[in-house]
Amino acid sequence: MVAAIRSELTKLTSTRMWWVLALAMCGYLAFIGAVMAFALTVAAGDATAALAPVEGEAAATTVYGLVNAVGYAFPLLAGSMLMTSEFRHRTITQTLLVEPRRTVVLVAKLAVSVPLGLVYGVAGAAGIVGAAAPVLAWRGDGAHLGSGEVWRVIALTVVVTVLWTVIGTGFGAVLTQQVAAIVVILVFTQFVEPVARVALGAIDGLDRVAMFLPGAAADGLIGSAFFAEMGEGELLPRWAAGLVLLAYAAGLALVGRLTTLRRDLG
Repeated sequence: MVAAIRSELTKLTSTRMWWVLALAMCGYLAFIGAVMAFALTVAAGDATAALAPVEGEAAATTVYGLVNAVGYAFPLLAGSMLMTSEFRHRTITQTLLVEPRRTVVLVAKLAVSVPLGLVYGVAGAAGIVGAAAPVLAWRGDGAHLGSGEVWRVIALTVVVTVLWTVIGTGFGAVLTQQVAAIVVILVFTQFVEPVARVALGAIDGLDRVAMFLPGAAADGLIGSAFFAEMGEGELLPRWAAGLVLLAYAAGLALVGRLTTLRRDLG
């Protein structure tokens, strides 16, 4: 297992894609963080603003929590590429010749996705906090970086990003065609789930279903969500949200092992 993990780390670090995506995530979240911090602080002082007013520590946790709400496509893509790159470049046969135990190969990739997700989590948190905190301090009533709850939210965004990367690796084991995997991830994260959360949250009896969507569960683990602050549904408690995300990760990995990694890949 140790040799398999070392091999997967070598494959990962021999390419530029992982750090290019991390830089893109950091820059994107810095832009979003600054814009949303400005928008929320303007709304807090303007009763006619389009956004509902969110002030104080709630404004800080809402903005910093956007690492998950708008940035989770990046770790999903990075995690999926740990698997799909093997099929795109047709190196999966060589990988299985070196390590024929397919479960070991999958577990090694899942293990490598953890430190990879940590890098993405730190990059995302650094980008959004670095850009939003000065705006909140300038336009609002402070960045609240002395608050334990704020730092708890920031730390949990990193944890959630790690889980997204693991989920992405499991998804890549299910859908191995790289272009298709990228399209599905982008469509789901940028369109399907946001629309589903708003739509389900507006229907009595289905609002609880929305809490079990992966993005909503991630927000529940963080304990802060842009959707919740805007009045679009409730969140699961942190312990339950964590179990839901782990279930998504384990379920996708199991499906990938029982389908893709059972076939003849020669």
